[in-house]
Amino acid sequence: MNTQFQINAIKDVNFNHFFDLSEKELKDINAVKMIVNEKPGFPCRVSLEDANIGEEVILFPFEHHKVDSPYQSSGAIFIRKNARTAQLEINEIPLMLKHRLLSLRVYNSDGMMVDGRMVKGNILEKEIENVFENESAKYIQIHNASPGCYNCQVNRVG
Repeated sequence: MNTQFQINAIKDVNFNHFFDLSEKELKDINAVKMIVNEKPGFPCRVSLEDANIGEEVILFPFEHHKVDSPYQSSGAIFIRKNARTAQLEINEIPLMLKHRLLSLRVYNSDGMMVDGRMVKGNILEKEIENVFENESAKYIQIHNASPGCYNCQVNRVG
């Protein structure tokens, strides 16, 4: 592989306080507390792990693509209670992504989409390599294909 990459989760410090909010306070920020009733089905965007049955999660809107382009975007995501930000190694793919059908949205340095494709998670590493063969591809945002929800971002390393 010529291009190395790093998958980045969202930071836990921004959201763990949500679990201290009342139902009304959550509603005021368009968030909902839930108990996980199936696995997989509640992928945490902080830990980059599927939540376990019985765990508490919060579903809320998250602005995942803050850019000055027409492609700025937000959507609903889950976070697990007491989740810690995943610290993945270079070229590491979290298990959470390996069993899903994924949508890759590829952007240049101006936040403009230069590619988009669907891929089975079990071949994600190879597809990331293929995407980064295009020098204008600076980062990839990975979404779950069917619901379209944001998972994480892949950045070039080096």
